[in-house]
Amino acid sequence: MSEERLSNFEFAETFKRRTKTFALRAIKLYQALPTRQEAQVVGKQLIRSATAVAANYRAACRARSGAEFVAKIGVVLEEADESLFWLEILEEAEIVAAPRLVDLKREADELTAILTKIRKSAAVKKITL
Repeated sequence: MSEERLSNFEFAETFKRRTKTFALRAIKLYQALPTRQEAQVVGKQLIRSATAVAANYRAACRARSGAEFVAKIGVVLEEADESLFWLEILEEAEIVAAPRLVDLKREADELTAILTKIRKSAAVKKITL
């Protein structure tokens, strides 16, 4: 993204694509996981949370009020942070080598940071949609 400020609509559309790509990358990671039970259990948790980031962000964009938007963004933020947690578990349990997770963990961290800013800004401004 350039240094220019995107309109709210442009940002939302770009962020929808970004969260969907994140979900798809988590699915691809799951497909490459070992078939051991612990890998599959943790992998499924990652898929649930990563896909929830994308799905709930789309829902937030359709919020009927500022309060609903703030609440839905809060859910998206929780799911992004949970996704980061499952990625850390995959690494620390030595199910997936750390270098293989660097980019996906970075993306989860960036999404979490962006969503934190969105939630704080929306709560302060009491956005009316």
